[in-house]
Amino acid sequence: MWVLVMFDIPVFEPDERKEAQGFRNFLQDNGFEMAQYSVYLKFCSSSSQVMTISRKIAVNLPKGGKVSILQFTDKQYEKIISFRGKYKNPSNQNPNQYDLF
Repeated sequence: MWVLVMFDIPVFEPDERKEAQGFRNFLQDNGFEMAQYSVYLKFCSSSSQVMTISRKIAVNLPKGGKVSILQFTDKQYEKIISFRGKYKNPSNQNPNQYDLF
């Protein structure tokens, strides 16, 4: 199971920029990897882990902006087609169960 967090947080004022950076740091501290600037991904081993991380995100939401949390299966993740420039990236692979960080 994969969790994708997308967000659009205002960064016009210095306190808004600080809050947005704090939210990015929160996601990285909780095992998310940046897919794009405001899009973060994390592999979860179960639906209960997805719910736990969703509750943590809800507690740490920034005051303004929009945050969306998507969840999808390993098969759906493998079918993502992505390009870098004009070149197609290799298909995504699921992490091994025994990988330790």
